[in-house]
Amino acid sequence: MNIVNASLETWSADTGPVIPTTPLVSFLQTLQETSLKTFGPKNFDPKMYVDLSLKSNLSTTLDAFDKLPRNATGAISVLDLSKFIDDYFEGAGDDLVYADPPDFVPEPDGFLPKVENSQVRAWALEVHSLWKNLSRKVSDSVLNRPEFHTLLPLPGPVVIPGSRFKEVYYWDSYWVIRGLMASKMYATAKSIVTNLIFFIDTYGHVLNGARAYYTNRSEPPLLTAMVHEIYKRTGDLELVRKALPALLKEYRFWNTGIHSVTIQDRASSHKLSRYYAMWNKPRPESATIDKAFASKILNNSEKQHFYREVAPTAESGWDFSTRWMRNTSDITTLSTTSILPVDLNVFVLRMELDIAFFAKVVGDNKTAESFLEASETRKQAIHSVFWNEEKGQWLDYWFDNGATLEECQAWQASNQNHNAYASNYLPLWIDLFNSDTCLVKKVKKSLESSGLVCAVGIATSLINSGNQWDYPNGWAPLQHMIIEGLLRSGSEEARAMAEDIAVRWIRTNYVAYKKTGAMHEKYNVEKCGDFGGGGEYIPQTGFGWSNGVVLALLEEFGWAQDLKIDCQ
Repeated sequence: MNIVNASLETWSADTGPVIPTTPLVSFLQTLQETSLKTFGPKNFDPKMYVDLSLKSNLSTTLDAFDKLPRNATGAISVLDLSKFIDDYFEGAGDDLVYADPPDFVPEPDGFLPKVENSQVRAWALEVHSLWKNLSRKVSDSVLNRPEFHTLLPLPGPVVIPGSRFKEVYYWDSYWVIRGLMASKMYATAKSIVTNLIFFIDTYGHVLNGARAYYTNRSEPPLLTAMVHEIYKRTGDLELVRKALPALLKEYRFWNTGIHSVTIQDRASSHKLSRYYAMWNKPRPESATIDKAFASKILNNSEKQHFYREVAPTAESGWDFSTRWMRNTSDITTLSTTSILPVDLNVFVLRMELDIAFFAKVVGDNKTAESFLEASETRKQAIHSVFWNEEKGQWLDYWFDNGATLEECQAWQASNQNHNAYASNYLPLWIDLFNSDTCLVKKVKKSLESSGLVCAVGIATSLINSGNQWDYPNGWAPLQHMIIEGLLRSGSEEARAMAEDIAVRWIRTNYVAYKKTGAMHEKYNVEKCGDFGGGGEYIPQTGFGWSNGVVLALLEEFGWAQDLKIDCQ
């Protein structure tokens, strides 16, 4: 199914920026591909290989690898390759060590006061205790010999998502912090923010995650929102002062150069942001998967274009989804750099509002006024480019990526993507939109009739593609932002809908936890207590943002004594 005007399907030769990778990452990618040939695809996780750490220097390791016996086809035996890996590498994730969070107590004072049901309270305390399990710091070996590791040295402890995600991640951390606020773990939350600021100071932007192979891309920008949540709870003015220069730098990253696109409508021009990673090769952490997809493409320049599109799709956080595909049944038609996404521009709007607030708090009225003005401009741009009156939703906008970015592109209604995605409702998360009662009424009605609201939560899309950011998966961040937007509105009906979705989501998390003993990365919104699937890796547990959203929702809504927690 093609979803946009076919005239947009041209592109020029790839001339975009590339941030080079490290020699260690390049070698580990070779080891990853060799291991797939030797060990086979069963239970193969490509990320594990690029997360290995050296025991001795790279040249010695390379020399030993080159000397491994190979058969006539160049293959290495299972025995020889296994011994090589054991002899020359520490295990994936061994360069992160447990960090005992100093602000963790088994039951914090004032923890979830609205939760009256004893079953739910006992479970919430178990979820709270998972922060201890997920707390890490980089080992001394990373600090002393960084060239032996793909893990990046960080100044302080972090909270990781869990399972194969053994390092801190950018946008996950916002919902981790929301949960840490409910757990009264303010020092742990500040440490996460300090590490993300370190990324900006070192690399010019917050990285997707704390690995050398992530330096070429970011993730949905929510650092200002993290600082804002911590400031609301603690009044920590010093944190705001420390963060503000970095936040201004991050704002420039998302609003200049490759990330900035201008659309012209009848009234005025609108500057908006897109995802664009500085990479045009297979992602090292998933190189064998990316190459398998690209093998269907015969033309080398088209293959490079595909790789150019894969990395910003990972930057979007929605990797992968039909949302980014010209043909929703063909992943090689990813076109993320040709899309102005609703949610990214909502996050940048939130950034503008937060920076205006922080500037005022520290007494910089000129910057505060400038960012308030920018937020009003972006609010108008979001309305003009994304809003669809007939559908009562904000729709992603596809533009001509063959044009130079300096050109203004004329807005065309046919370039909006009319497929239903949870992201179509995320502007509600911003008070500039949820304070408009008439608008909220229209959007609520649209959400109710969209088909996205399912038995136990909001589906990511209506297309069952086998990709993890599609139907029937529901993700904690999307539930939370839509629930919070409905809740903040002045509409009683919208607030009731928010609570109904929250109850369903909490219930499915609880039942899945009782069945499996774990919190999950994503859930099947059609079946209570069923975790999600699809995508390029097996379902993961842990899990940072799911824990954070459950605790934040229980803090907001509580759980009545007589309200059943089991599947209805």
